[in-house]
Amino acid sequence: MLIALGFTAASMPQQTGRIQAAKRVARQMKIATFRVSGERKVGLVDEVRQRVTPFALPRDEAREGVLALIRHADAPELLPALPLGKVALEAPIPRPSRNIFCVGKNYLEHVKENTATSLAAGVARSAPPANPVVFSKLPECVIAHGETVKFDPRVSASIDYEAELAVIIGKGGRSISPTQAMDHVWGYTIVNDVTARDMQVRHQQWLIGKSQDTFCPMGPWAVPRDAIDLADARVRCWVNGELRQDGNTRDLIFNVPTIIATISAGITLFPGDVIATGTPAGVGVGFKPPKFLVHGDAVRIEINGIGVLENEFQEIR
Repeated sequence: MLIALGFTAASMPQQTGRIQAAKRVARQMKIATFRVSGERKVGLVDEVRQRVTPFALPRDEAREGVLALIRHADAPELLPALPLGKVALEAPIPRPSRNIFCVGKNYLEHVKENTATSLAAGVARSAPPANPVVFSKLPECVIAHGETVKFDPRVSASIDYEAELAVIIGKGGRSISPTQAMDHVWGYTIVNDVTARDMQVRHQQWLIGKSQDTFCPMGPWAVPRDAIDLADARVRCWVNGELRQDGNTRDLIFNVPTIIATISAGITLFPGDVIATGTPAGVGVGFKPPKFLVHGDAVRIEINGIGVLENEFQEIR
């Protein structure tokens, strides 16, 4: 059960058959944070049977969501299953303890579309970065699958979407080498790095335009590390049924080990830290004319091995 919760196979007896069996189990695991009868719980999702089986976690631990499992050396016992349709999904880590680390300009085709947009606006050319471009989003902007992203047209008139694979750190550390970085990964989830493009330009930095309330949908759940093949995980995004983004994590300019090594060089990472790895080409600002989001739009993001994150966008009126 350890590997199923994202711990490394190295922590188990080195028996090839057992390790491979554990990895097969891990690839099928989906771990949700949810509410039922007003109480937060964490459980295993069975999409086929449409049910969720809660872990027997103390109430104060369950408040942390998936982070509660990261802190456990052994898997907690399981309680009776519940119908998935009878619970309210929350973000896997409903309120991260720190800002979410994000990486910009991490797919080459996305850099190219940014370059075209920048030149059209008379801004300096956007070249592929020599090092990871790291910024952050405030933890208070996190919302769940199915919740509404709310934007204020008096604040921004150019709301955009960004489909991203997000890494969940399981073992903290500082000055982590790329060769050791994956040992620090607990699992993955999906993030929509919602962005107010005009605020990015206006303020010449990204925090405000990316941290507006509700601007970080996350979910629908988390999966352990072995559930994802980073060499071939498809990242897609639809707006109102129109496919806008269709990328693959094999095309990351800076891979996950490099990102972890970069951030941890001088910054201590902690269990439960979330790192969004960047978005592929196809964002709204990259179209001519731009296709920014408007009231009533629905954004659907799907990543192989995880699932679907979908949210509706509404104006604050």
